[in-house]
Amino acid sequence: MKLSMAARKSKEAYIFILPGFIYLLIVCGYPLLYNIDLSFKNLNVKNFASGESVFVGLENYKTLLADQTFRLVFKNTLEFTFACLLIQFTVGFLFAMFFSKKFTLAGPIRGLVLVGYMMPMSVTALLGKNLFLLDGGVINDLLMKLHLVSAPVDWLVNGGTALSAVIAVNCWVGIPFNMLLLTSGLTGISEDVYESASIDGATSFQRFLYITLPLMKSAMLSVLMLGFIYTFKAFDLMFIMTAGGPFNSTDVLGTYAYSRAFTQYEFSQGSTIAMILFVCLFCVGLFYLKLLGKEDD
Repeated sequence: MKLSMAARKSKEAYIFILPGFIYLLIVCGYPLLYNIDLSFKNLNVKNFASGESVFVGLENYKTLLADQTFRLVFKNTLEFTFACLLIQFTVGFLFAMFFSKKFTLAGPIRGLVLVGYMMPMSVTALLGKNLFLLDGGVINDLLMKLHLVSAPVDWLVNGGTALSAVIAVNCWVGIPFNMLLLTSGLTGISEDVYESASIDGATSFQRFLYITLPLMKSAMLSVLMLGFIYTFKAFDLMFIMTAGGPFNSTDVLGTYAYSRAFTQYEFSQGSTIAMILFVCLFCVGLFYLKLLGKEDD
């Protein structure tokens, strides 16, 4: 009787899960499988109407890996991702340490810092674009008043500064996210541990090095992995601020895949770039799960 009750409950649980599973298959599973199939074919604007795409195997991947523009885009993606991770995590951790202390107005100030994270990315991108304008931009106006530059800088048109401007805007969004998650980790550390270490004569630096960092290891790992995934697949920020220009200097895998598929109408090439992006993130996800398994052991 007990076994039949357990089996019935298990069956009911699967019935409740089934609608969500079907939805995921339609919304995520089918597009993914179609994209994989498309990456092994040659589908472009010429044969799109007829639907007579030619199977080319790994030819699309070979073509991309030999393409200098794709190499530049992949390099941009790595530079953008690691620069943002370094700045966001470092500043976010400092903010988390600061706001974990109890002081007057800590809550309201922390709320103001979170405003950037709560704004839609499209709004943030438009705001960042206006901040870095050549004429009337706040950044240029501030630098001119501080006499740090002699003439306004064309941030978003200059290939040497465009990526830096996009990184700055993305960090403004990412720092509160890092701060929020790391603050949660810090508040989970008992004050008794710090008090015991103080009684034993540990300095502030020693408490940070031997107590805070080891106990924050899981939280920091989660923040870094999530930050990598969100940043590596960035699209809307670049698309709105620079559209990948000038001369692909701010193109990342997401914007480049969109450009090849929907601007140049090389649908298979765009799908191939998207698959490379997917594989990179999939490998990072597996690496993260492996590290979590080691932490549990």
